[in-house]
Amino acid sequence: MSLLRLGAMLRTQRGSRKVRDIATEIGISPATLTRVEAGKQPDIGTFQKICTWLKISPAELLDVPQVLVNPAQEPVAPAASVHFRADRELPPSTAADLANLILAAQRELARLARQRHHNVSPRI
Repeated sequence: MSLLRLGAMLRTQRGSRKVRDIATEIGISPATLTRVEAGKQPDIGTFQKICTWLKISPAELLDVPQVLVNPAQEPVAPAASVHFRADRELPPSTAADLANLILAAQRELARLARQRHHNVSPRI
């Protein structure tokens, strides 16, 4: 799935119900809902509210790979959120590249933390 589908998903889920009614359910303004349905990227707070209303994982929409924190655990989405609000003209490919860079850095930091944790011997 892709963030580019968010507007279409909202329109489909809203159906024939009024924008004002759905915006109230989601907890955002009708103008914001209209903008997102038209393809504009929401800010991170609005994005979370919309995902909750749609009953979907933000990671799924952002195409964030699932990672294993512990091999015995279920996959979880990385904790970092990647969102570019300031530049509305940022090309999608650039945003995706920056998101991948940030997530790669997060994965490396998590790997280093795990390595340090495993290399520390308990003191007796």
